[in-house]
Amino acid sequence: MEKSLTAHELAFGVECLARAIRDKHRGHPIALIGIRSRGDEVAERILTILSEEDDWDLSFGVLDISLYRDDFEHLHTNPLLQESEIGFPVDGAHIILVDDVLFTGRTIRAALDALSDYGRPAKVELAVLIDRGHREMPIQPDYVGIALDTSRLDHVLVSLEGADGQDLVQIIPKKMP
Repeated sequence: MEKSLTAHELAFGVECLARAIRDKHRGHPIALIGIRSRGDEVAERILTILSEEDDWDLSFGVLDISLYRDDFEHLHTNPLLQESEIGFPVDGAHIILVDDVLFTGRTIRAALDALSDYGRPAKVELAVLIDRGHREMPIQPDYVGIALDTSRLDHVLVSLEGADGQDLVQIIPKKMP
């Protein structure tokens, strides 16, 4: 049976992420870097909430990891190469990587590789809108908006307003023969 999360539930998840980041780092400079695609939109939403505080030094960037993926042979099409946009020094920065869904951990491994090409941050933390479990790499998030109980073979499809025209998450179970 297909399950879904509503726009309201996603907004609550983003608010939970922003609140947790604010509580831990209030007043200290941080840089949010969203992973294309959709992690960047989640990061923008977090930035909007955090920016409501006037005296906070916040930086924002977008990271494209297309060339760092290790799953080219599993993709049905070639990845769409897009630009990374990091307009601040990464060396010595406190970075919070942001993605929409954390599953195996391979996307985050690729993002860490890509980020290292920009410099050496003082610290990197991970914020994910949805943690669905089933890691293949030893990677865990520091901040989770929504934890989902999924089966390994389920498909979790995230749609966001900016990229897809609506906020919705669908959990589609794999049909067994």
